[in-house]
Amino acid sequence: MERDFSVKLDMGLVPTPCFIVSREALEENLKILNGVQKATGCKILLALKGFSMFSVFPLAAAYLHGVCASSPHEARLGREEFRREVHSFAAAYSESDFHEFLELSDHIVFNSFSQYYHFKPLMMDNLDRVSFGLRVNPEHSEAPVPLYDPCAPRSRLGIRRSAFQGEDMEGISGLHFHTLCEQNADALERTVRAFEDKFGDLILSMKWVNFGGGHHITREDYDIDLLCRIIHDFKQKYNVDVYLEPGEAVALNTGVLVASVLDIINNDMDIAIMDTSAAAHMPDVLEMPYRPSISGAGNPGDFPYTYRLGGISCLAGDIIGDYSFPEPLKPGDKIVFLDMAHYTMVKTNTFNGIQLPSIAIFSEADNELTIVKRFGYGDFRSRLS
Repeated sequence: MERDFSVKLDMGLVPTPCFIVSREALEENLKILNGVQKATGCKILLALKGFSMFSVFPLAAAYLHGVCASSPHEARLGREEFRREVHSFAAAYSESDFHEFLELSDHIVFNSFSQYYHFKPLMMDNLDRVSFGLRVNPEHSEAPVPLYDPCAPRSRLGIRRSAFQGEDMEGISGLHFHTLCEQNADALERTVRAFEDKFGDLILSMKWVNFGGGHHITREDYDIDLLCRIIHDFKQKYNVDVYLEPGEAVALNTGVLVASVLDIINNDMDIAIMDTSAAAHMPDVLEMPYRPSISGAGNPGDFPYTYRLGGISCLAGDIIGDYSFPEPLKPGDKIVFLDMAHYTMVKTNTFNGIQLPSIAIFSEADNELTIVKRFGYGDFRSRLS
């Protein structure tokens, strides 16, 4: 169930559109994750691809072991703002990117033997300060959406077991796998079984194993006890460090997106035009796709007044979804989209030159809203030439 702290907000103080993250909600998630670390000795990393709001990194760094990055920009952000370990993986590295990663990372993971061999001379020169690993494909699918399944047929991610035959692994001290997407510990249990079946003999010579992301640890129904048993048993069996990188679980249910109604039109149904956009501000609504929850709203027909919420862009399909409300909407009304911290701010874009949402932190204890970032024309212009 999405946490709704918006009832405590003075909406008159909220500029729209605006992402707002609750400090207390974020810390609650971090404490849950830290409980897993304490119970098992595993190390949990913040996946920057899911949540990169660096204004709250000091809080996150008090609980988590570090960050995982998939680009030099993410790695640099982690090094400069999180200031703990930086673990890096990319599907492939360019020469310039790899040199940057070397300077910024504590762990670097290769996606193929060809890349491993290509960069091996540099790797061997840096073994004293960087740990290197290989991403493997256990050929076991769990992700419910094909777009997010790294083990789908003909996947470009991870090395299959058959490719290890006769290959050198000098300097490799860890293995990384990833199969999950917003899933419970039972999916991890099945994945670990498949991983062991295919790579068990190789794990014995490793120092660490990364269980990847997609672990919905802070979800209300997540089986934390099972997760802890899986990690404990694995560590006992193989005597390795275990890493997890659940970017979404860190920020799950910690943020909202507040938007305003600009106009109401009718085309066989009432349509509310918002000052936000699915295409520009919450692209997963169209890509995943999914329908975000709204504070105080329901499915069509649940309440007397049903509307289709549309974005401000010129894209015909810029539709957020159909919702019903207890009272009729009117221009100026503010709508609160729930669970909008992860995979939102990191994916916003300036399509149509639409202004990016402001970013704010809300202290529920002090009832204090702090706007930490406002965007403008310069942000749009700086992406062009």
